[in-house]
Amino acid sequence: MRKWLNTSIDNSGLILFRILFGVLIMFESFGALLLGWVNTVFIQTKFTFHFIGFDFLELLHGIKMYYYFVAMGVLGLLIALGFFYRWVIIGFTILWTLVYFAQKEFYNNHYYFVVLIAFIMCFLPANKRWSLDVHFFPKISTTQVPRWMPFLLIFQVGILYFYASLAKIYPDWLNGTFASILLSGYSASSFWLELINQKWFVLAYSYLGLFYDLFIIPALLWKRTRIFAILASLFFHLSNALFLKIGIFPFFALSFIVLFLDYQNMNYSLFKTNEVRKMALTNSFTNLYKLIFIPFFIFQFLLPIRHFFIKGNVLFTEEGHRLSWRMMLSERRGKLRIKVLNKQTKEIFYHNILADLNAKQINIVSHSPDMIWQYCQKIKEQYIFPIEIYVESFVSVNRRPYYRLIDQKVNMAEAKFDYFFHNEWILLQELN
Repeated sequence: MRKWLNTSIDNSGLILFRILFGVLIMFESFGALLLGWVNTVFIQTKFTFHFIGFDFLELLHGIKMYYYFVAMGVLGLLIALGFFYRWVIIGFTILWTLVYFAQKEFYNNHYYFVVLIAFIMCFLPANKRWSLDVHFFPKISTTQVPRWMPFLLIFQVGILYFYASLAKIYPDWLNGTFASILLSGYSASSFWLELINQKWFVLAYSYLGLFYDLFIIPALLWKRTRIFAILASLFFHLSNALFLKIGIFPFFALSFIVLFLDYQNMNYSLFKTNEVRKMALTNSFTNLYKLIFIPFFIFQFLLPIRHFFIKGNVLFTEEGHRLSWRMMLSERRGKLRIKVLNKQTKEIFYHNILADLNAKQINIVSHSPDMIWQYCQKIKEQYIFPIEIYVESFVSVNRRPYYRLIDQKVNMAEAKFDYFFHNEWILLQELN
């Protein structure tokens, strides 16, 4: 295995992936501006809900975010062009990571995935061909790369698919309940509604999605099944792009196919040369790379399973939900009222949520315990007199009855948040 990973291979796949990656993040950044996403999240809100512990990211709010996203779009273009690639990819990674942690209202797996892939790309020589860097500095040009370098990207996407398939092994996915809910929101046509009411159809959708996530990477790696895996990927991701409206992720996922293709054929197609290069052994997996990537991937393996070690059902409590490839697995609806007690006068009143949050924020905060906790801390800062805060919160998962989410007897102004273990103010509920 070590010998196989240290073999030099043609770098055509890595070079093409760099170009696709740059183009996609350029479209994502400029699209966020042109489609009003930046305006909705960072301009028309009083504040955003950053990841807990990242209070300094409150600075990423207001008109300056227009320039911030323009900068990321320009960096995406420069990545595609391979212009001062190393500095540009590092700069983009920092900017994207900061804006990712700055808001949770539009939490999405692919935002996190871009963080991880951009980080890996910081260490890969993806500018050694088809780049402005080669044009200005011809001495850096090379046609080979150690196999383990592009394999890092394959390994990361493999982790995503594996845990995405693992997360689907729960009753509401396996019996088609969530598939029916998911698909019902994307068309009002009588034919479509009749189709998704057929048990066989929602079960087929559920199990095909599960099996796709579980087997797609092995199928792409094995030459005999690769063409079928590519066709399945095209159908799966383009269908998701058409019906589920999930941004660049389907196209981002498809871009990884270039890392599995026959490098010799790709080299001829892209660079119009069919010279056969000797695949030499390298010793490039140095101690520096080991120090970076061994802990990195250990962390990537452990983080998605942390919810198994936290008391309660993650589908209800959402403790251990984020950063775990648990996307589009359930529908949550919430009801929220926040009661404030003036400790001096003993007056009790309900806080005006509409004065602080827009409709999107209210919708997601009402069923997200960590964001409820954050909001309570912000409410506490608004009053000049000492207060206690009590939450009336109810959540429905996959259209079940509403259950109480937050302990109404706990003063949330004084409650603490625990990242790693169960927060006792979040109530437990088995979902039957």
